[in-house]
Amino acid sequence: MSGYLHVIVTYLQQVPWVRLMVSLQWVFIAYFAAINIAYLILNYISAFQIARYMREYRANYLPRGLREYQPPVSIILPAYNEETSVVSSVRSLLNTVYPEYEIVIVNDGSSDDTRQALIDAFGLVQVPEAYRCRLQSAPVHGVYASASHPNIRMVDKDNGGKADAINAGLNCVRYPLFCVIDADSILQPESLSRVVRPFLEDGRVVASGGVVRVLNGCTVKNGMLSKVGLPDRFLPGFQLVEYLRAFLFGRMGWSPVNALLIISGAFGVFYKERVIAIGGYRLDTVGEDMDLVIRLHRNLREEERDYRIVFVPDPVCWTEAPSDLASLGAQRIRWQRGLAESLWSNLRLMFSRRGGIAGWIAFPFMLLFEFLGPVIEVTGYVSMIVLAVLGLVPLETALIFLAAAVGMGILLSVNAMLLEEISFRLYSRPTQQMKLFALAVLENFGYRQMNSWWRFVGTLRWLFGKQKRHNWGRIKRDGSWQQVPEPAPPPEVMMAGASRPRTQK
Repeated sequence: MSGYLHVIVTYLQQVPWVRLMVSLQWVFIAYFAAINIAYLILNYISAFQIARYMREYRANYLPRGLREYQPPVSIILPAYNEETSVVSSVRSLLNTVYPEYEIVIVNDGSSDDTRQALIDAFGLVQVPEAYRCRLQSAPVHGVYASASHPNIRMVDKDNGGKADAINAGLNCVRYPLFCVIDADSILQPESLSRVVRPFLEDGRVVASGGVVRVLNGCTVKNGMLSKVGLPDRFLPGFQLVEYLRAFLFGRMGWSPVNALLIISGAFGVFYKERVIAIGGYRLDTVGEDMDLVIRLHRNLREEERDYRIVFVPDPVCWTEAPSDLASLGAQRIRWQRGLAESLWSNLRLMFSRRGGIAGWIAFPFMLLFEFLGPVIEVTGYVSMIVLAVLGLVPLETALIFLAAAVGMGILLSVNAMLLEEISFRLYSRPTQQMKLFALAVLENFGYRQMNSWWRFVGTLRWLFGKQKRHNWGRIKRDGSWQQVPEPAPPPEVMMAGASRPRTQK
């Protein structure tokens, strides 16, 4: 048998495409080295920035005397079939410590009881309010206001997708800044104040984003996060580490050089008129959050404006992560398609004359490492293993490559965990830290490879498939983090920290 195998291997070594694959292994190794060096650079930039941030802001984030100068904010909460979580999300927003804000919930044609749950919980009634159609959206059936909470309104409309729902909300908001929050998310009381602070400190700021963390394993009571915990299941736990890595050294690394290309759709604040000036959120992409930020960069640079798009590591928004493989896979495929669409439709930002660091470094980075990365990684892993089994690549070389890939993944994950522990310490108990360390190690054995595969599929579907628009990307949620709510307190208690909205002039 070994003689036949030797003959087969000898024959394969002479086949041109096989020889090409063997030669390409050096390309895969070089790519692997480049991407990890780039991530390490981002890692150390982020560590420096977080250390400086904690020195400047941790002791006294915002003097009380300055709180009244904070600009009013409109919070837009797009919701589609979120009856299990939307009421808790709105209650958490009512606990926000901020001088003046309004909450505009957009029911995007939900087929469940989302609309009725909101009407029952907050006493919503339809009002004859004028609807300014500055941005096109699916037909709006009515605007509802709350008798018990004057800063809550709901827009009821036909289904059109998340971007369409946000555009409809923008047509209704009263204030110059708007914040988009997912309907399955929980905001901490100080988070809005902290994510808005860059607008106070620098008049050039047009957008600001905060951190999104995994809600699984936590406890929410009456809209308030009462206990911070770690997920009991491996899948949400691995996502927790992934979120730490993405936000604490991914986005934090790009923000100081004004090259941040994405603000999470679950938690971001924008200057309303600037967003409306570029046409609002695009409906023909599933990555509307990234597309909006890249278009802001592109348009502001073409107009030669001095602007800033920033990331703040302290404001926290908690969201439930998928706990089953089907939902997680669909989400990651969708994210990759959104990335591809956002980059392709804004390709002229790359290497443009006025592109700056965003166009000359960040955009090529996203294209080479985030968009093409899954294709190169999956192809590299598979070809290395196959060639090693056939004896066309030394087994030692293949094992060293795989060990290095896993080792660098562990290093980056553990570094993200250490950034969390030396700065914000939300998981402060020793048992939590040990579990977090174990998750940071174990996610590199299977989970990251699955994630690369899903992103690879997403890239192929973008290249060869057709995208169904108006897709919310539904995932299965269990809502186990919610406790049975106690009877609602009187309106004056619920409205603590939130004044009545002013009449629009």
